[in-house]
Amino acid sequence: MSTAAILAGGRARRLGGRPKALLPLGKHRIIDRQINALRPVVDEIVIIANESEIYAKCGIPVCNDILPGHGPLSGLHTALVVSNSMQVLVLGGDMPFVTTDFLKCLLDQGRNVELGIPRSAGGYQPLCASYQRVCVEVVEQQINSGTRQMTELIRHTDTQTLSSNNLAQFDPYGTLFFNINTPADYARALGLAAYYDS
Repeated sequence: MSTAAILAGGRARRLGGRPKALLPLGKHRIIDRQINALRPVVDEIVIIANESEIYAKCGIPVCNDILPGHGPLSGLHTALVVSNSMQVLVLGGDMPFVTTDFLKCLLDQGRNVELGIPRSAGGYQPLCASYQRVCVEVVEQQINSGTRQMTELIRHTDTQTLSSNNLAQFDPYGTLFFNINTPADYARALGLAAYYDS
């Protein structure tokens, strides 16, 4: 059994506080695109967000951070604690262009290691990675030590990296890990969605 956790707890200050996962992108919101990509891959999907009421209509369980205030590590920690599975795919709620084929590969690559993490031209992608539930101990150690850098987990876990060569077949346009942080990013995402959906 496997679980996917969409981390949708960011404050989105540069977007005026609008929940990024709920931004419309073509005919669907970002979170709807993610759910559609994940459903064929995993047995269970959860949303990790502290404003649970705004995600209630997604039809998916929503969990608040157990240890709030530590950025994405809080979301990862909660995902690992609440999961009913040993393996958890973690996905940032602002990444609209992940695909089912890629997520299947990520799930497969992460089955026998504690952390399966892509490394694209932009660096490691800890918010689109596979974690085994045993990683919760390392995450708690980082939270307790005040270390927020998620890539620090690589130093303390049995890790398998998906290199750019592995990723090329899933990312012909270089947008697989595109994430939305600013109004300009959102404008670009709207254009990409219109192209992909046409």
